[in-house]
Amino acid sequence: MSAARMYPAFAANAFQTKLAYRNQVFSSFFGELVMVFARIAIWTAVYAGTASVDGITLADMVTYAILAGTVMAAWNPSHLIRDIGEAVKTGDVAVFLLKPLHYPLYLFSSQCGILVFNVLTTVIPVTAILALTYGIMPPASLFHALFFPAFWALSFVILFLLGAACGLLAFWLMTAHALEWFLTGILSLFSGNLLPIWFFPPVLAVVARYLPFAWIGFYPTAVYLGKLSPGETLLFFGIGLFWACLLALGVALLWSATRHRLVVQGG
Repeated sequence: MSAARMYPAFAANAFQTKLAYRNQVFSSFFGELVMVFARIAIWTAVYAGTASVDGITLADMVTYAILAGTVMAAWNPSHLIRDIGEAVKTGDVAVFLLKPLHYPLYLFSSQCGILVFNVLTTVIPVTAILALTYGIMPPASLFHALFFPAFWALSFVILFLLGAACGLLAFWLMTAHALEWFLTGILSLFSGNLLPIWFFPPVLAVVARYLPFAWIGFYPTAVYLGKLSPGETLLFFGIGLFWACLLALGVALLWSATRHRLVVQGG
């Protein structure tokens, strides 16, 4: 099978595998719904009697909470890191050295299938329910509406590369648990999914705006709300592409080193 057909087949297989676990679908749906309801309740309490904070209105934050809690959280790197860590423990990863495929690309295609599944079963219905309950602001303009999915796709690529890098480090550390917690903690602080970077202290905000984590949650949602001008949108999209290329190179080099390590240890 050619690569053009092989990797899409991996994505389709991952999608079909998720269909077999229907109980997880319902638990993910209700878990996501409750979590975003809680976020909106918190921001409603924070904004009680206040029209806006630093130019950000309650309507902005409700929309931000919906997007960050559903669209931006459509894929979780923790499962990827755990799967790679488990493959290291069991030795199943050695099988991929015998197959005519590139392991990181295999992981990416599989996670794309899982992402599509999550969008169809969780993101769309949860967003629809929340939009009908609280209302959701439309994109600030046609320009921002067109760039929002581009930023979202870029956020998934960056998040996947970060997760893949942490997972591949398990080959060297022989554990993935600590790496999973480390990445989760960093993302909770710097991605902007929980707290938008515009509410950060000034010095921390300057640093956080240029770290790759900001492209995972903050920039896609800020673009949707029109908090970036067209010029800023293009600039930060370019910087995000730079981070994606740099991380992709890092994952490729890490996999190359890991593959040689496996060969040496396996004789």
